[in-house]
Amino acid sequence: MKNKNGLAQPRPHASRRGFALLMALIFMSVMLSIGLTLGSLAYKQQVLASSAIESQYAFYAADSALECALYADQQQNLFAYPPSTPSTAPLMSCDATAPVSATVLSYTSSQWIIATRLSLDSGKHCADVTVYKPALSTGTTYLFSQGYDVSCATVASPGGTRFVSRGISAHY
Repeated sequence: MKNKNGLAQPRPHASRRGFALLMALIFMSVMLSIGLTLGSLAYKQQVLASSAIESQYAFYAADSALECALYADQQQNLFAYPPSTPSTAPLMSCDATAPVSATVLSYTSSQWIIATRLSLDSGKHCADVTVYKPALSTGTTYLFSQGYDVSCATVASPGGTRFVSRGISAHY
């Protein structure tokens, strides 16, 4: 269609051509952004939930080892302060399993410090227990337990492995 000057006149709907395509692109971009954001949030939530589970395993290992140490000291009198320097540390067992290691860290006239590493849950988890036993029966005994969500072999030589540890203590 030409106007009176002989120039081509635009069609009445020509200015709207491509508008639907533009709207579709904008809509798809917004939807893609929302989808990526939700995916990122879901991934972060999964990572947090996984670390919470591993933290719980580490806490349970620490709690189990602390209970074993309490039983060994209070019921079996295993950590009684010896009259002379001991040659070896007492071997505390937990769940009928021998300790991975037991070491006398210090022996003085006022305190005896023993460290024991226990393998728990059929070797799946590990815990370190440190006992601070006073020379006097009226002194305060301190127990500290550090639990791990991995095996004792992994704790001994991690090789870049990430693991969680949680600690609890008791004194009496």
